[in-house]
Amino acid sequence: MSVPYETTAYEPPESPESPEEHLARLLGRTLNSFELPDEVIRRLDCALAHDSSLHSAHHSAGLHRETYRHTWLLADGSALTLWELVHNTAPGCGPQHEVYAEEEELRAATARLPLTPDTPDFELPVTVQLSPVHPPRHAYVPDDSADHARRLLRRAENPDRPDAATAALLAREAFAHQITQAFGRPYRAGRGALPFSLYEHAFLLRDGKEISLWEVEHTATPDGRHMCEVYVSEDEAREAMERRAAQVL
Repeated sequence: MSVPYETTAYEPPESPESPEEHLARLLGRTLNSFELPDEVIRRLDCALAHDSSLHSAHHSAGLHRETYRHTWLLADGSALTLWELVHNTAPGCGPQHEVYAEEEELRAATARLPLTPDTPDFELPVTVQLSPVHPPRHAYVPDDSADHARRLLRRAENPDRPDAATAALLAREAFAHQITQAFGRPYRAGRGALPFSLYEHAFLLRDGKEISLWEVEHTATPDGRHMCEVYVSEDEAREAMERRAAQVL
């Protein structure tokens, strides 16, 4: 147990866009992006994945209107949708782009367009398929997580601590983390309690992946001093606790 301690319709790029790049491109082409609430933009800063789909369309006498549904998966497992309206106001006129945070606002903007009312829309069923990113297992807090990883690994004294590649990855990609104390079997059955504490340091990376490092804090040393060891898995950390326990009992 533990306790808290795209596709788009407009010139798609050759390589997949990150959620941040997709948002920047959407806001860059819309005329009213400044009207979006600051809270919406703030929440999208921690997006893990995104998906775009055509929602509905109307074409009549040289005029057209399409609506697109852009959905982002956020770090807390929730989803946030922005609605894009693309239209021309006269035959031969170039497309204009607008963006709305609420579908009701989208409908009001659509009603103002000079389109023939007796020509029906076609509307596609809403089927959003986000990239295969699972919701995070932890309640992460965006913080100076790369520095936290650096300090954690710097104080680790065990020679088999995580390698330089893991340290470099965390320094480059970690943007949120959570520290959790893990309980359970800290020593061999039948032996007295030993001064061990086990913590999981879970890191959320910018691509939505999660990496955990397991910290063992103890005073099971010849002179009783405090020592910190860090491992890449819980099993390795608990095995290290067993070895230390065997040495002092």
